[in-house]
Amino acid sequence: MPSVLRAVSLRLFLSALAAVLLLAALPCAGAWAASDTTQFAVNAGSLVFGTAPDVPNFPALTLNGQAQTLNAQMNNYSVGDGSGSGAGWNVTVNGDGSGGKSAVFKQYCPNATCGTDTGPGYVSGGATLAANSLSLSSSGAGFTALFGTTGTAPTHQCSSGCNVDSATAVKTVSAASGAGIGTYQTNGYSATSLGVSAPTTITTLLANEVYRVDLLWSLNSGP
Repeated sequence: MPSVLRAVSLRLFLSALAAVLLLAALPCAGAWAASDTTQFAVNAGSLVFGTAPDVPNFPALTLNGQAQTLNAQMNNYSVGDGSGSGAGWNVTVNGDGSGGKSAVFKQYCPNATCGTDTGPGYVSGGATLAANSLSLSSSGAGFTALFGTTGTAPTHQCSSGCNVDSATAVKTVSAASGAGIGTYQTNGYSATSLGVSAPTTITTLLANEVYRVDLLWSLNSGP
């Protein structure tokens, strides 16, 4: 083959090889492109007490001829708002006088018998204290956010004291619209956050008997 033809053939071969290498280096759009989507739905959860409110027992009262106040520390409780509504919520409490219960402090026998009284249960015609003898103060109390909760916390409503042993429900905590979402636990109740007012006219009871009251704590939607 003449040298000129060989030179031309070599140039054509090199040009073709360069073109093949260039095409191999370019991304293949059809092989690399992919269309994809993902999604999830959100279902409403519940508005619930995580740990329910619980008023502890008070120490025994020793009569001294004067009006006295017994004190105790309110136990912490928590609220979980998984409703997803952002409507806010509130906690109320009132004395519960429904079947077999008492909305005020009343004479109670915890045993089968207490002297001449039978139990367990409230003593029919037994001694009572007036309504609004039990108060709750949230002065200095706050909230702790749990389980990664962020946002605006609820607020306590009884910094000046609330009477809780009444037939009328009193609001003790409130979360405004958009607040209280997630889980919050109370904190900071003082050693004197609960108080029972005992008048000079309070009477002693039979052995093992106590003054007892039933409280109804309610968790409601809305501030």
